[in-house]
Parts: sequence; structure tokens; C-alpha cells
Amino acid sequence: MAGAKSLGVHQVFLPAELQAKIGDTVKAVTISSDELSSRTSLNLKNIDNFLKSVRIDLIIGSAVMLLLVFLGFLFSILGLQFLVYCLVLIGWILIAGAFILCGVLLLLHNVAGDTCVAMDEWVLKPHIATAIDDILPCIDAATATESLTRSKEVTSELAKVVNDVIVNVSNAKFHSPIAPASSNYNQSGPLMPMLCNPYESDFRDRKCLPGEVSFEDAPKVWKGFICNANVISGQEICSTVGRITPSIYREMTAATSTSQNLYQFTPFLINVANCSFEREIFSLIGTDLCPELERHSKGMYCSFTVFSASMILSLIFWMVYVRERRHRWYSKQFIAREGQAAQAEENKL
Repeated sequence: MAGAKSLGVHQVFLPAELQAKIGDTVKAVTISSDELSSRTSLNLKNIDNFLKSVRIDLIIGSAVMLLLVFLGFLFSILGLQFLVYCLVLIGWILIAGAFILCGVLLLLHNVAGDTCVAMDEWVLKPHIATAIDDILPCIDAATATESLTRSKEVTSELAKVVNDVIVNVSNAKFHSPIAPASSNYNQSGPLMPMLCNPYESDFRDRKCLPGEVSFEDAPKVWKGFICNANVISGQEICSTVGRITPSIYREMTAATSTSQNLYQFTPFLINVANCSFEREIFSLIGTDLCPELERHSKGMYCSFTVFSASMILSLIFWMVYVRERRHRWYSKQFIAREGQAAQAEENKL
């Protein structure tokens, strides 16, 4: 829209009042988009850093605990009681950290559920202050409506500028050799078709009339009305049959292209600006993804809790196994000494 301010066809431009309105609208939308971009970028960075930290902690914690389980099992089999007790001490410290991670995972599970609830609430009331509004602000309804109205006005006015030049210059007949040089450049031949204006004066949709060309067809149709031109005293003058010079054609197609872009893409941009697009996306997320997200997050913290509990049991079993192994060793030693004493008594007799 900002580029439309400087567009003109054969020195015919948009009204100065409309150019000022375009500047105000672009400024309002730019401020809102900058706020949206900065806030979402900051929140994305913070959330991403937090999730990366949790992921790294989970990987390291799981790897260390698995290594501890393996070493504990090995030392228990070998009967290395001192090392097992050292591992038990380290294990209790790791288990405390594991339960802290379980709490973090439970927090993430609750955050996921609360986020889904907040998105559902935001879908129903996008312009009411909600929890999700701190992450993704919306342009107010007045600004969104103003932007849409201004885009329609610019689209319509650009079409009028092109048609004014076609009617008053390109299709005009200049019989007098003293006609203004800017308007009389020896144009001749069949009359050019006018550009279809997609809006009525009140910006309601308008159907194209017979003989008008659409935005898509205009460049191809008008290309057949270009004359060969020579530059005389800084002015292009047609030397062959044609209604427009190459420079006027370029100006017309530039204005038509801008008008077409506004006509096709502005409604979508307004839907993004007033959060209609986001509401649709969040609605799909709440319906399709939130149940799975909550189920998987619950499974994560439940699994880690079970893993931590099993680690506690492993520590207890290591201690019991080593103690029983040591007890059996002492029992064997005692039985052996008793057997040797009995043998000695028999030998004396």
C-alpha cells in the first residue's frame, strides 16, 4: 500500500488527501506488526531456551542414571561393598534431581493444558485480555477495518487513475496541432479497453462491464496498443499506429499490478492482522493437537517418575544384595573355621 503513494500514470497521481490517509494507515499497521513481531520473537526465544534446557537435563540425567544402574549391578555382582555404598550415596543425590525433573515435566504438562485452554478462550474472545494475548496481540477492530477500507479505496482510485488516462489521453482525439504535447503524442488506431474497477463508490463488489479488462488480462491486452515512439524534445511521440507509448504502458501496468495485489492479498493480510487467521489455526490446534500433546506430556512425567522410583528400588536391592553376599561370605568363613576346629578335636582324640 505504501508504494501506491508514488504511483502515477502520465503525471496523474492519487489525490493528496488519500496519500495522507495511506501514510497514516501504513504507520498504524507497521506499529502493530512491529509490536507483534518483537513480542512473539522474544517469547519464542524464551520458550525455546527453556525447552532446550529441559531436554538437555533429561538426556544427561537419564544417561547418568543408566550408567549408575550398570555400575551398581556390576559392583554388586563383584561384591565391592565400598564402591556400591559410594554409588548409593551418588544415587540418592541423582534421585533427588530426578524427582525435581519430574516436577518440571509435570509443570510442562500443566502449562500445555493451560495453554490449550487459553487458546480456546482466545478463539472465542480474541480482543478480550486473556493469557494468550500477552504472547500474540491483535490489532484492534477499528484499525483492521480502517486498513481494509483504505486498501479498497486505493485499489479503486488506482483503477480510476488508469481509466482517466485512457479516456482523456489515450483514447482522446486531438485534431489541432497546437494541442498540449503531454496529451497529444500522435496516438491513433482502435480505442483501448478500460480497466475493470472491482468496487463501487461505496466499496461494494462490482461486476466488470462488457469491454472492460480485468487486472490479470490488462497487461496482455494493452500490449497490443503500444506504438513505436521516438523521443522529440524529451517527449515520446508515436511514429506508428498505437494508443500508448512504452513509458505510459509501463506506468499503467505498474498501477494495475499494485491494484491487483491489494485486491487479492489485502483481505488475507487483514485476517492475519485482526487475528482471524490465528483463531482458525488455534482452533485446529485445540481440536487436533492439544489432546495428543497433553497425553504425551503426561506420559513423559509418569515414565520419568516410574524410572526414578525403580532407581530407588535398585539402590535398595544393591545394598541388600551386597549385605547378603557379605553375610554369606562370613557364614562360609565361620563354617570353615568350625569345620577345622572339629577336625582338630578329632585328631587329638
